[in-house]
Amino acid sequence: MTNLAGMIDHTLLKADATKEQVVKLSEEAKQYSFASVCVNPTWVKTAADILKDAPEVKVCTVIGFPLGASTSAVKAFETTNAIENGATEVDMVINIGALKDKEYDVVENDIKAVVEAAKGKALTKVIIETCLLTDEEKEIACQLSVKAGADFVKTSTGFSTGGATVEDIALMRKTVGPDIGVKASGGVRSLEDAENMIKAGATRIGASSGVAIVNGQTSNSAY
Repeated sequence: MTNLAGMIDHTLLKADATKEQVVKLSEEAKQYSFASVCVNPTWVKTAADILKDAPEVKVCTVIGFPLGASTSAVKAFETTNAIENGATEVDMVINIGALKDKEYDVVENDIKAVVEAAKGKALTKVIIETCLLTDEEKEIACQLSVKAGADFVKTSTGFSTGGATVEDIALMRKTVGPDIGVKASGGVRSLEDAENMIKAGATRIGASSGVAIVNGQTSNSAY
């Protein structure tokens, strides 16, 4: 596998995450040259300070997380604030209820608010929360993400009823085409899991098990 570590967002999004754990996460990211650390907004500055001498490791955070039910204005502000604190990638959760209601303009504009707040400063990944959607809704969510100018589509928060599946990654890749990133997150715990996701079309893996994955071990982590 070509530079697997460089495809992993080393992730810690638990509500009870401590500074000590965020520091450890960031040091591991430097050690293994992971693509990024992915932390909640309150920890962005901490991670950015640790990683300032490791520019190859990006600082990723989450927006409207984990429900996606914040207003677009709040998501845009959260994005701007995160970038000011040092984030260079943002993973935003779509308005899932609006998608279910077929209010597609609302969904697209919600994504666009984050994309425009991040433009030129941070990559935008769009979490569609596949476990709550039909296949048709997954396709529509991906299409709206592309229309809104997002850089990636992403399966899951890891905090709902399920995580990434090979089938969903294949569907998302088919829908967005070759030029948009696809991130598998939630339940990727082993080298085999990661390889299967990449074969299906994933270009990024979100996992709290990054160290175990690159060392060929299996983690029992929930994310």
